[in-house]
Amino acid sequence: MDISRDFMRRLAEAAAAETLPRFRSEGAVVNKLTDSFDPVTEADRQAELAIRQVIGAEFPDHGILGEEHGSENLDSSHVWVIDPIDGTRAFISGLPVWGTLVGLVEDGDAVAGMMSQPFTGELFYANASGAYYEGPGGARKLATRNTTSLAEATLFTTTPALFEGPLRDLYDRLESKARLARYGTDCYAFAMLAAGHVDIVVDPGLKPYDIVALIPIIEKAGGIVTTFNGGPAEKGGDILAAATPELHAAAMAELR
Repeated sequence: MDISRDFMRRLAEAAAAETLPRFRSEGAVVNKLTDSFDPVTEADRQAELAIRQVIGAEFPDHGILGEEHGSENLDSSHVWVIDPIDGTRAFISGLPVWGTLVGLVEDGDAVAGMMSQPFTGELFYANASGAYYEGPGGARKLATRNTTSLAEATLFTTTPALFEGPLRDLYDRLESKARLARYGTDCYAFAMLAAGHVDIVVDPGLKPYDIVALIPIIEKAGGIVTTFNGGPAEKGGDILAAATPELHAAAMAELR
């Protein structure tokens, strides 16, 4: 099924009404874990509720998988996957590299998605007709760069510290082959890949709500998104995204 641009905008606006007033404020932060730090805020919870309300009013028979408020009707052929604030650590640090992620899975395949960054006024989204950007500088269709060589590639990851055990050695080998490596922008890095500013994004241990919305944005822009072993990314895992098939294959070779 096709999802209209207007619906994507309505999702973004509903979330922004909850996140923006709380950004760079002194709202409470709750740690979801006991042995490490996994923060959640009132903005996360309220934004997801707002998104769920918009989806439920438009598609009452669809399922929903959300990071903060659980799942419902997951046996539906259409399931919306929500991360109200991807990059909560950036959010609570006042950095505008977080985003709201909402993606649609149809029979297991990610077919539509949006990433909204309301503080910068940016919306990245994909539907059946392609991948698009709206924001400063005007609206345009998204397209990845035509980079095929690791030696010419800009690589992003959230932090190398997430790569544990043998994976760290593989990541370090991949980074050593890239022209430039940068860290710390969560979903924004994947959006920059679709927009043609970044060539490779690698992140281990992602959940479905971290990546589903971004898959169609990158794929419709010409990129490739898989797990490290080349499998589908819809269920999360260790994720590799690249601007071209050739670059994806080169990165895969380093991660084996």
